[in-house]
Amino acid sequence: MKFSQVIGFVILAFCIYTLWKIRQLLLLLFTAAIIANFLNHGVQLLQRIGMKRGYAVLSSILLLLAILSAFFSLIVPPFAEQLPELFQLVPLGIDELIVTIKEFISRLEPELIDALPTTQQIIEQLQPLLQRIAGQGLFVFYATLGIPLTLLLLFALTLMLLANPTAYRQGFIRLFPSFYRQKIDYILTECDRSLQWVLTTILFQMVMISLLSFIGLSILKMPLTLAQAMLAGILTFIPNIGPVLSTIPPLAIALLENPWKSILVFILYIIFYIVIQITEKRLLTRLVIENRQSILPPLTLLSQVFFASLFGVLGFFLALPLALVSQVWLKEVLVKDILDRWQVNNR
Repeated sequence: MKFSQVIGFVILAFCIYTLWKIRQLLLLLFTAAIIANFLNHGVQLLQRIGMKRGYAVLSSILLLLAILSAFFSLIVPPFAEQLPELFQLVPLGIDELIVTIKEFISRLEPELIDALPTTQQIIEQLQPLLQRIAGQGLFVFYATLGIPLTLLLLFALTLMLLANPTAYRQGFIRLFPSFYRQKIDYILTECDRSLQWVLTTILFQMVMISLLSFIGLSILKMPLTLAQAMLAGILTFIPNIGPVLSTIPPLAIALLENPWKSILVFILYIIFYIVIQITEKRLLTRLVIENRQSILPPLTLLSQVFFASLFGVLGFFLALPLALVSQVWLKEVLVKDILDRWQVNNR
């Protein structure tokens, strides 16, 4: 191995080690890039109707701040008031659900009851894993910056990326060799298309399940309707696992009131998600993008486990955007430019 190759290998190893040490800050930058990417589509829409980019950026930011202000002033206070009571009722409902399941199993096979774990055993098994994931993702920010400064840094990064995305895009492209820059520009475009679809879809699902939950639970005269609807919408942000978790609080509380009401709630949420899927396919596919990137559900679940172990709780919540971006890079760089062109010399 030549001396120049050794130096290049050492520099590459040092860069990888440095990126690994600052991976949480890179994840924060990735989050800011996702938000800026989503807002930039609104800015481009305003530019198409004749508004200058500076005014379009300002209008988008003011609109976002107005929406957040209305959300935190009108919805968050009653949600925060109902949330503690919700956290008290849900464990009671889960215990009641476990008792119901055990009674049902005892009628079929009494010996299986001893094999079922209790709620305390499940919590004891999950607690170390949850603490490890949460600590990996949040310790750096809590210990160094704190939550307010972290959010302020995220807001500042988003504004800087949104103000002049072309400059940052071109700067990133110039980090690669000149012969490969056109391909990197194409990869970034594909990542933008994928993120546009996934962010629009997630936001649509969160809003829809919150509204439908509030209407449906109100019709059934369930307690803490707003808190349950908001929690269902927040949990829907998590792919695969989120929709399942969103049904647990309503089912648990309904079981405390009436077992038959819990069955109605279960059927209601199945109808909700069917309606959301049908509306999403007919509406969003036409409005957002037709040739979109997608990930198989098993791979999505594996990506959640992988990014949670790598980045902690933030990686768990951002698993789908991270997986989509990683899929585009692996497909275009590893598969198309390396593996597809790898030929064995015939001797």
